[in-house]
Amino acid sequence: VLINNQPFVINTENATVEKIEPNWRQKILNTIASPEIAILLLLIGLYGLLFEGYNPGAILPGVAGVICLLVAAYALQVLPVNYAGLGLILVGVILIVAEVFVPSFGVLGIGGIIAIVFGSIMMFDSGIPGFGISITFVVGMALISGSFLFWLVNFLIKLRRRGPVSGQESMIGGIGFAMESFTGSGHVWLDSESWAANSSVNIEKNQQVKVLAMNGLVLDVEPI
Repeated sequence: VLINNQPFVINTENATVEKIEPNWRQKILNTIASPEIAILLLLIGLYGLLFEGYNPGAILPGVAGVICLLVAAYALQVLPVNYAGLGLILVGVILIVAEVFVPSFGVLGIGGIIAIVFGSIMMFDSGIPGFGISITFVVGMALISGSFLFWLVNFLIKLRRRGPVSGQESMIGGIGFAMESFTGSGHVWLDSESWAANSSVNIEKNQQVKVLAMNGLVLDVEPI
């Protein structure tokens, strides 16, 4: 070997070989620093935060999403990342979300899946052995993204069809029962609460009633 431009001979004939095995911490960090694991954590983190945004109060998806993103940030820090590929993955997720709000007939969603696929291929295209992405993994990412798009569209369609779940609009058409026999003013039980009610016809105690209108805190009802 050359040290300060001076040749030195290292005699290793009788050298002792000592194997140093990685400890459990190093094994975990090495697993996390795998390109495929890094991309998977990144997508899980993004989708977890999106799910929490569409379903506030779920808590678990949001917490899991933040944890996965932080762990993915560690992995991306130690890996040779192509930031053009990372940008494509982020754009792909944005396009999938935009598909829900823009009537593009699937164009944005399909474009998002394509962006995620190419982003996954480009993200670790460094030519370094051991840092490649398998085609099986890329296909799996495409299927996961497509499944998330399908779920997201169906979730929002059901949400829009459900209609109001609170306020005056949610009371109209509600079914309850009379707490007493009355004609005119009385009380009914609806949504686990007692309500003042008016009826132009006679209603018997425990008879089911339907809400026709709501005037302040008084319900207009009719017997069923």
